Amino acid sequence: MAVYNDQQIKFIRHSCEILHDVIKHVRTIIREGITTAEIDRIAEDMILAADAVPAFKGVKGDPDYPATCCISINEEIVHGIPGPRKLEKGDLVSIDCGCKYKGYYSDAAFSFGIGEMSETAMRLMHATREANWAGADMARAGKHVGDISAAIQSTAESDGFSVVRHLYGHGVGANLHEEPAIFNFGTPGSGPKLVPGMVIAIETMVCEKGYNIDTLEDNWTIVTSDGGLSAHFEDSYLVTQKGPENLSRLNIKGTPIMVYR
Repeated sequence: MAVYNDQQIKFIRHSCEILHDVIKHVRTIIREGITTAEIDRIAEDMILAADAVPAFKGVKGDPDYPATCCISINEEIVHGIPGPRKLEKGDLVSIDCGCKYKGYYSDAAFSFGIGEMSETAMRLMHATREANWAGADMARAGKHVGDISAAIQSTAESDGFSVVRHLYGHGVGANLHEEPAIFNFGTPGSGPKLVPGMVIAIETMVCEKGYNIDTLEDNWTIVTSDGGLSAHFEDSYLVTQKGPENLSRLNIKGTPIMVYR
């Protein structure tokens, strides 16, 4: 598990600032009828213009990941590949994005709605974000990874939803995915102890129904096995002596769930 010094944290922080600005702009162009490919192109152009590179594009797989963003809709949990699909009324959409600046990575995600949303979709998004914040509140020096996981699980399940078991958050910094793995379920006091200088992506994925998953034929898009909805919120946090610092700042307490009408 990496513990970063002040100079390294400076680069990670700037990578997160670039990502924050990119997503802030992306949020202004989301609308019914826009294609996921158009969202992806705009994000990539902004990342490159900021002297950074997309973190996800070219991630090894079969085939390698082909896009800058992962854009997942409704029953898609993560890793949805952008393309000609247009956003439609009632869609629950998640955008996951990251960039690399001078060798250091950022990673964050958020969910939103298009048009009139069902009560279930709104409750799911609220519960997922609340679970993400509950986990982040545990990202303190002296706590354990299991404290984060248990807080996520208890919050999401108390609202009647299920947490994904086979996907997880992770350390982030010199690599896009580092130890420790941060699952959305766990036991308080278990797992590695958190220390100042660690940077972790707390990645909360919650399902309307069951937590079993399938992977589509593109070998990337992961969906709920039962067709239920899924929501996804993520930010990159720095562990400090004073508590967790949200570096990417995509999901801030007190802000509303975004629904584009």
